[in-house]
Amino acid sequence: MPEAYIVDAVRTAGGRRNGKLSGWHPVDLAAALIDALVQRSGVDPQRIDDVILGCVGQAGEQSGNIARNAVLASMLPESVPATTIDRQCGSSQQALHFAAQAVLCGAMDMVVAGGVESMSRVPMFTPSTLAEAHGLGSQRSPELARRYDGARFSQFAGAELVAERHRIERDAMDAFALRSHQRAESAAASGAFDAEIVAVPVWRRDDDAPLDERHVRDEGVRSDASLDAIAQVKPLRDGGRVTAANASQICDGASAVLVVNETGLRDLGATPLARIHHMGVYGGDPVVMLDAPLRATARAVARAGMRLDDIDLFEVNEAFASVPLAWLRALDADPERLNVHGGAIALGHPLGASGTRLMATLVHALRRRGARYGLQTMCEGGGMANVTIVERLAI
Repeated sequence: MPEAYIVDAVRTAGGRRNGKLSGWHPVDLAAALIDALVQRSGVDPQRIDDVILGCVGQAGEQSGNIARNAVLASMLPESVPATTIDRQCGSSQQALHFAAQAVLCGAMDMVVAGGVESMSRVPMFTPSTLAEAHGLGSQRSPELARRYDGARFSQFAGAELVAERHRIERDAMDAFALRSHQRAESAAASGAFDAEIVAVPVWRRDDDAPLDERHVRDEGVRSDASLDAIAQVKPLRDGGRVTAANASQICDGASAVLVVNETGLRDLGATPLARIHHMGVYGGDPVVMLDAPLRATARAVARAGMRLDDIDLFEVNEAFASVPLAWLRALDADPERLNVHGGAIALGHPLGASGTRLMATLVHALRRRGARYGLQTMCEGGGMANVTIVERLAI
C-alpha cells in the first residue's frame, strides 16, 4: 500500500509583533526555511516536485503566490513549481495534506509543505480591510447574508460561544494559559525544541542588515507568567471570558516539512520521522466556528479504526484557551497528553505557518519520548477543522 512519510519538519522560533523576525520579508523567511529543510534532509533540490505553502494574509508582501516567490528566493531551481493555499488557520496543515495526497497517489515523490505569516508586516484581516477601503465590497455575499441572517462570523465571538456552550469558566481558561507558558518554558529549557527550530539571523524592521544575533527562542514565552497577572487582563468584551492573556499571540514565523513516498524515500536514502496514518477535514457551524475540532477528531479517530486512548500525544491549536479545553471535555481526553510543550498561547500563532509548526513540534516530541501515535487538529475560520494522525517510525 502506498505511504506518505515525513522526512523532516522544521520551524522558526516564534517572533513577537515588531520583534526579532519583523525585519524579515515573509518571502525570504519562507525561503530560509525551505533552504534549511533541503540542507538538513540532503535532498537534491532538483528532485523536489512541488512546494505548497499556507498563508492567510495574502496581501502586500504576502501576495502574488508567496510560495512561488519563496521558491525563487531559495536555493531551489526555477523548475520547482509552488502554490499558496488558504484554509485560514489550518492553511499549512492543509498544505501537508495536499502534499501527502500527491505522493500517495504517485503523481509526485517529494513535496515541501509549510507556511509563513508575518503578522507584523501584514496585519490580520489586511486583505478584507484593503478591499473594503477601496470599494471592492465584502466577502459576505447577498446569499450568504440571507442564509445566516443577522449572524456574526467572528473568531472572537466564537471563542466566547465555545466557552459558554461547554461551560468553561474564565479561571479555567487562565489556568490553561499559565500551563501553556510553563510547559513551553520547560520545553525550551530542556532542549525539547532544539531539533525543530532553525536558527535564523535577527532582523528588525527598517534595519539595513541583520543583527549579530540568531533567533532560536520563541519570544512569546513568559518565564515569569503567573495566574495573578493573567487574571488581571481585561476581557475582550464586557462580561466576557476571553482575554489577550488566554488567547494565542500575534506572531511572525515560518515552518516546513518534507513529505515523500516510498520512491522518494529510497532515492533520498533517509529514515523518516513519521508516517502519515490518517488525514481528514471537517466543516461545521461558521458562527460558533471554533468547535469543529471536537467532531472532526471523533470522526477521524473512528475512520482510522482507532480509539482516542491509542493516541500518545495531541496537538490542539491554542487559538483561544476555550478551544482545547472544550476539546478535552467533549472527548474526555487525557490533559497530560495535550500540548505537552505548550501551545500558541505561549509560542504564538503565525496563522498560515501554524499547521506545520504544530506538526514539527508533534513529530519531534513523539521521537523524543519514544511514543508512537500523535494527533493534530486546529480550529479554522468558517467553522472548519483539519485532523492529522501520524505514526512515529523507529530510528
